[in-house]
Amino acid sequence: MEVTVDKIKELREKTGVGIMDCKRALTDSNGDLNAAVKALKERGFEIAQKKSGRALGSGLVEAYMHAGGRIGAMIEINCETDFVARTDDFKTMAHDIAMQVAANNPQYLSAEEAPEGEDPEDTCLLSQPFIKDPQKTIQEIIVETVSKVGENIRISKFCRFEIGA
Repeated sequence: MEVTVDKIKELREKTGVGIMDCKRALTDSNGDLNAAVKALKERGFEIAQKKSGRALGSGLVEAYMHAGGRIGAMIEINCETDFVARTDDFKTMAHDIAMQVAANNPQYLSAEEAPEGEDPEDTCLLSQPFIKDPQKTIQEIIVETVSKVGENIRISKFCRFEIGA
């Protein structure tokens, strides 16, 4: 099946991945958009896995205040360079994750930190469904950003504040 510019554009808008990677994924999947998305997602996890051992020397602290100022959250999220920390993709991801912390009040970063018997989807930030797209977890949002920016990313700390809590 022929890979058209419109299909490449649609895949790019859906995934945020580079044009050549979108074209390659569509070619490999014989133009099947869903198969291309799945292939790009798997490739993103592979890329993130390879980068996971890299040192994290930069990043940012992001705060989110919910309307009315009664609930707020802060996160420290790290990456390899200050160049990536200043990109819109990184800043948007950090803001969205801070909003996630304010909305869902996770108690732990990952399932490994949670006591046995805790539901990771409820209590672990990385396992929670993303509030803007419940089909993805926070871990998947981070992996997508790693594949876009090409650097290792990790949440170091997070906290949530609520008046009267």
